[in-house]
Amino acid sequence: MKLSRVNNNLLGLSLLLIGVAACPVISMAGETDFLRVNGKDIVDSKGSKFYIQGTNLGNWLNPEGYMFGFSKINSPHMINEAFSQLVGPTEARKFWKEFKDNYITEEDFDFIASTGANTVRVPFHYKLFTSEDYMGMNDPQEGFRRIDDCVKWARKNGLRLILDMHDCPGGQTGDNIDDSYGYPWLMTDSVSQNQFVNIWSDIAAHYADEDVILGYELANEPIATYWEGEERERLNAALEPLYKKTVEAIRKADPNHIILLGGPQWNSEFGNFTDWTFDNNIMYTCHRYGGASTKEAIGSYIDFRDKTSLPMYMGEIGHNTLEWQSQFVDVLRDANIGYTFWPYKKIADSSMTGVDVPEGWKEELVEFVEAPRGSYGEIREARKHCSQERGVQLLNKYVENAKAANMLRHNDYINSIKLGK
Repeated sequence: MKLSRVNNNLLGLSLLLIGVAACPVISMAGETDFLRVNGKDIVDSKGSKFYIQGTNLGNWLNPEGYMFGFSKINSPHMINEAFSQLVGPTEARKFWKEFKDNYITEEDFDFIASTGANTVRVPFHYKLFTSEDYMGMNDPQEGFRRIDDCVKWARKNGLRLILDMHDCPGGQTGDNIDDSYGYPWLMTDSVSQNQFVNIWSDIAAHYADEDVILGYELANEPIATYWEGEERERLNAALEPLYKKTVEAIRKADPNHIILLGGPQWNSEFGNFTDWTFDNNIMYTCHRYGGASTKEAIGSYIDFRDKTSLPMYMGEIGHNTLEWQSQFVDVLRDANIGYTFWPYKKIADSSMTGVDVPEGWKEELVEFVEAPRGSYGEIREARKHCSQERGVQLLNKYVENAKAANMLRHNDYINSIKLGK
């Protein structure tokens, strides 16, 4: 993939012109323009079809290890633990504040719009809406502040937002992506379920009148594939009732927004859903990584979409060859399934933009993070790889490289996902 700096690439002007032409007009002259479900399509207030094309802001409000170049330490609390051990809790808190302030900014939204995208999916951790400790913070308003910024930047650029609870109370998946304890406790624990419903109710009350938001995606990739037989059936069976309960609570505050429902087993199975008539503004969302880039590869998604006569949306796709991505986009368009590629920004390629690896990052910081740290003795031993002072320097350099003015742009990748075309 050819890499270039954002502020030096001539392609930016042409992409900007494409993006401006592709941007929908939102809330003109004081009128609201909520998107809604109309059969298998999403339509605006005038009845015009809206086809989702865009990207995911992964890593920003729910860090993942591989986006930092880690292989073993992969969930938010594990990453924070490693950073706190390396630089101390105060410096770790400073890093996360700088990270959130700079990793995604208005300039990133400007750039996303310039590529022709019309939608940004915003994954977030539920703890951002609670007083529970999250990356050194205990502020239940932090999530609203960050998403309020996204709303402002999206409105400026004519973009729509999908709010995606990527990390749910108790854990909806049972793997690193939900920052859980290794099991989808959300499916079995009533306290976690009540917290889940209450947070969504609060979010709905806050954004009920905000038409920039396309919709609410209740739970990312619920119930991983690791459980089989009766246990899988029991976990899967709990999902639809939880969705119904949550939708009912949301509707008490917000009658306006689309609600997106993902299937179990990484948003890939939909056979357990039996009732899609309990609300008049719901749709379903699937994910796909790997496999053939053919219509047959998503045949079950198309069949379920046709069975329900409700829209289907590919919320995550990517991490593949440019040829595969380009072919799959054509398949999705032909099938009338909108898409947001994962992710927008990370270390290395296979994303729209990248963070240039700081010198010494792999040899020092990553070596500390990946070293055995299961005991205090091992933590002390791991410090031979990277000192506290050097760790602070590297984390600060990472934030600097992640800024929109300094990030790498993967132009071939952007072309392959055909936004705005």
